[in-house]
Amino acid sequence: MERILVTGGAGFIGSNFCNLNKEEYEVIALDNLFLGDERNLLPDIRFIKGDACTKEDLDKAGPVDYVVHLAGTSSAPMFMDDGFVEGYVNSIQSFATVLDWARRNGAKKVLYASTSSLYGNNPLPLVEDQQVTPINHYAVTKRTYEYCARCYNKVYPQMDIVGFRFMSVYGPNEEAKGIYANLISQFCWDIARDKAPVIYGDGTQTRDFTNVRDVAQGLILAIKTDKKLGADVFNIGTGRATSVNEIVDALNKAFGKNIKPKHIENPVKEDYVLGQYADISKIKEVLDYEPTVRLETGIKEQVESLKIEKIRETSSDQYR
Repeated sequence: MERILVTGGAGFIGSNFCNLNKEEYEVIALDNLFLGDERNLLPDIRFIKGDACTKEDLDKAGPVDYVVHLAGTSSAPMFMDDGFVEGYVNSIQSFATVLDWARRNGAKKVLYASTSSLYGNNPLPLVEDQQVTPINHYAVTKRTYEYCARCYNKVYPQMDIVGFRFMSVYGPNEEAKGIYANLISQFCWDIARDKAPVIYGDGTQTRDFTNVRDVAQGLILAIKTDKKLGADVFNIGTGRATSVNEIVDALNKAFGKNIKPKHIENPVKEDYVLGQYADISKIKEVLDYEPTVRLETGIKEQVESLKIEKIRETSSDQYR
């Protein structure tokens, strides 16, 4: 059985990936539990408490065939104030360390999380070959990943290093992320507690809300393909734009409630993303990806699986 190391494996996307693929692969989750929770993982998944920035912690995994790198600073607000320097160091150091460790240990592929934040307010739909200018520090680190992967792959072409620009990913197991969780999770927790979700502006801003199962699908397709991917980059999304107002309506319907949102003036004054949806024709053509989870179904499932005891008292004051 082939072995996959997932850094950030007890986090949101990482734990879902591990849980969904544990029957077909031996998956190993490495996480320092800053934004993860070991309880997110099914009991028979091997867990290593450790840091992806540290070679000695990576060595605990032993030889692996693939690495899915999801560790590192994971959202723009984490770079604010005292998090600025640490955010850059953690993000860049973990990527470089994992990349070199994977090659030296004979891994066939490294798959890593990039971000749709690179696109900013580019014309829609968002296409991989568009000119991109990072709009915040988080996006700068992910663009650095992409450039680093290209350079590293030129020197060591035997190992594919593939990036994925995730759209707005939602699903279970985000409780440990607190205020850094996706809007759907934030609003879900608010409505579960009969609190008014806080919406920036009039709520007509749109996102390409993508279920975490479809993200895991895209990653595993890249592992399974026999095509040489080099240092390519793919969007993972649905190709559909949904407004924030529509999300509140869908959550209320799933809960059987009618909690009215609270609209406030948008506090983000520079480079706020007004609209987002991905062109997914490239990942469809190269990897045969097809989104499978309808938004209405994913929201209903998230409400039904809500773990009230794991919801932390979180603020809705985050980037939307």
